[in-house]
Amino acid sequence: MTARLADIAAQAGVSEATVSRVLNGKPGVAAATRESVLAALDVLGYERPVRLRQRSAGLVGLITPELDNPIFPALAQVIGQALTRQGYTPVLATQTPGGSTEDELTEMLVDRGVSGIIFVSGLHADTTAATDRYDQLRAKGVPYVLVNGFSPKVQAPFVSPDDRAAMQLAVTHLASLGHTRIGLALGPRRFVPVLRKIEGFQLAMEERLGLSPEESQELIQHSLYTLEGGQAAAAALIVKGCTAIACASDMMALGAIRAARQQGLHVPRDISVVGFDDSPLIAFTDPPLTTIRQPVQAMGQASVRALLEEIGGTPAPHSEFVFMPELVVRGSTASAGKRATARD
Repeated sequence: MTARLADIAAQAGVSEATVSRVLNGKPGVAAATRESVLAALDVLGYERPVRLRQRSAGLVGLITPELDNPIFPALAQVIGQALTRQGYTPVLATQTPGGSTEDELTEMLVDRGVSGIIFVSGLHADTTAATDRYDQLRAKGVPYVLVNGFSPKVQAPFVSPDDRAAMQLAVTHLASLGHTRIGLALGPRRFVPVLRKIEGFQLAMEERLGLSPEESQELIQHSLYTLEGGQAAAAALIVKGCTAIACASDMMALGAIRAARQQGLHVPRDISVVGFDDSPLIAFTDPPLTTIRQPVQAMGQASVRALLEEIGGTPAPHSEFVFMPELVVRGSTASAGKRATARD
């Protein structure tokens, strides 16, 4: 209990005695201080004492893809905490292979009377998927926000990382290290983030290395957003003579490192690898992964703000909020070595 009081006090910026008074419902604590302590409980994951729990302002659905990719739990945590601080109860609905579809999960949440829904990397990001499902949801009076993927056909707030800028950061970093044969490993072409990453990659390859879009297209390999998918894509790019590979997710990047090692190559001495996301624990891989960090905190908070504006009757702009990613240089990239020199 003492350790817990100390943690809460440090988070709230008050004394342990003040925390104790709030938890025990004692008088003599300013309202703002009391709220700071309760917010600290929420942030640290402690349950509020029953007598201090606010009546929920409502349920908010959060629909995500499978949680195997660490970036989705990280985003869900940010969104869940932001909703809880505003008095809402988040309800996480996860799509799994062979499980419930996005439409089925949406219907389930609507049947339970949710105040709104946040979709992460859903069908709105798939250029081949029908968008009338979102029109039908709006007709039912259910506000929603769409994260990671944009469609001009859907009138709703969108929140995305700048995928084009992300690949420009990756290519610029690798080119500065002397790599001229840079490959791109990413997911299926039908997804909006994939198309945007291709645009950014080809533009950077033209600006930095003088390659035409047709020439850089030869260095693009589509696969699945999994470790195995990254491994398969990287194996094909290594055969094409790539000395550096930019990947569309950290999981794919770990697959790329595995592919390099299976071919007797050392990362980063023989081949450099860049990921995308900066997932939790990715700094502790072997080698620590150079990656493009998604602004998860800012994106999660922005999606909640936009949704609560919609719920409150003040519609957020029906446009896209785009957040700038950040290059995080670690141990999986290095100057182009003898292998690059021999091939170039």
